[in-house]
Amino acid sequence: MAGMQQVAKMALQQSLSPQMQQSLNILQAPLTELRQLVDTELRANPALEEVAPEKPVLNEEAPASNLEDQWNEYYSQRATAEPWTREALERRQHFLDSQVRPPTLTEHLLEQLHTASWPREEATIAAEIIGNLDDGGYLRASIEEIAANLEVPATDVETILGKVQEFDPAGVAARTLSECLLLQLKAQGRQYSTEMRIVRHYLDELGRKKLSEIAKALDLEIPEIQRAAEVIAHLDPAPGRTFAPDSNQIVTPEVVVEYDGEDYTVSLNSDEVPRLRISDSYKDMLAGNSKEVRDYLRDKIRTGNFFIKSIQQRQQTIMNIAREIVVRQREFMERGPTHLKPMTMGQVADAVGVHETTVSRAAAGKFMLTPQGIFEMKYFFTHGYTNSDGEGVSNESVRQAIAQIVKEENPKIPHSDQDIVTMLSGRGIKVARRTVAKYREQLGILPSHLRKGF
Repeated sequence: MAGMQQVAKMALQQSLSPQMQQSLNILQAPLTELRQLVDTELRANPALEEVAPEKPVLNEEAPASNLEDQWNEYYSQRATAEPWTREALERRQHFLDSQVRPPTLTEHLLEQLHTASWPREEATIAAEIIGNLDDGGYLRASIEEIAANLEVPATDVETILGKVQEFDPAGVAARTLSECLLLQLKAQGRQYSTEMRIVRHYLDELGRKKLSEIAKALDLEIPEIQRAAEVIAHLDPAPGRTFAPDSNQIVTPEVVVEYDGEDYTVSLNSDEVPRLRISDSYKDMLAGNSKEVRDYLRDKIRTGNFFIKSIQQRQQTIMNIAREIVVRQREFMERGPTHLKPMTMGQVADAVGVHETTVSRAAAGKFMLTPQGIFEMKYFFTHGYTNSDGEGVSNESVRQAIAQIVKEENPKIPHSDQDIVTMLSGRGIKVARRTVAKYREQLGILPSHLRKGF
């Protein structure tokens, strides 16, 4: 039997300094959390002081700061590494995840993915699936869309989707309400239960409370159907809502988009961003003190300057991304959600000259005030279709078109899903009937036979 022995080994490892970790937290923090970070730093660093707010002039032609160079260097190192090893995923979780707010649904699912030992290809597909979930936990992109985006077989995406659907919370990554409920029943060990049979085959009848019809079809007594209905009623139709931010929170837009009569202008809501500087009196203390004191003072001043630059870099990054969004989504600004164009974070990252992860973190929790209302910046990133004219049409545009069709229909003769497919086709948008059904469910629109008369 071989004995234990010590072996000297050298390895290159990526590391992120506490300052850089702080700068990433500043980048992704919404305005309310940024205020908390500033208050904490003001208490910890006497060299910093807050001054009366002024609207800073951002120079979009300014060269990249040292901070941005450090970010780019960090991400370029990551690009040459194996991105989906367990060690790399754990480092990414440790370095990049925010510690100043509860995890979002996406972060909660990615954490589960990070702790799994999946091959790189499978983890990449899983991450793409997670990135296409809505706030309720439903998968908004089709298997075919994800497969085409990653250039992998649709069967592989279907297989990995099944694995993601085993994550917590139960019912996540479902494509329909019935699939969501079935996943929850399976997680409870009820895969061969009466509840499972009802959800699989008689969910519409249950919604109309036709218990006697269900009992007859399943050859069961009505009391047993009632007990099963109670179990189903306690399932969560939107398991992702647990991780949604407080719906009663006051939303403060970070970015304001206005039309000046000729073009759209983009500005930052800088009045809400604390303005800091290094205290003059603290600088004066550098003279006439011992070397030990001067070293301490210099360290505090250096730390304070880095904190100030991190906030400036945050503002510049958000501004650059917002400007690119407005350029790419001009039709949305003019005509509303039905004219939202397909746009990915990778496209914006390439245009702005930053890493895709930077775009993701800069957009998270940030809101834009537009001529069409207030929208989260992530709202503008969506996959889509190509219409008959060869133009891109986003998933959200298709959803909005479906909502408009249903809104304008004759309630006595509601449109079936196939009718909606035909009407969309007439607009140059070709989608499958099951896609229409999926989007209709996401919009909370009942099937045609249940809408009749409403």
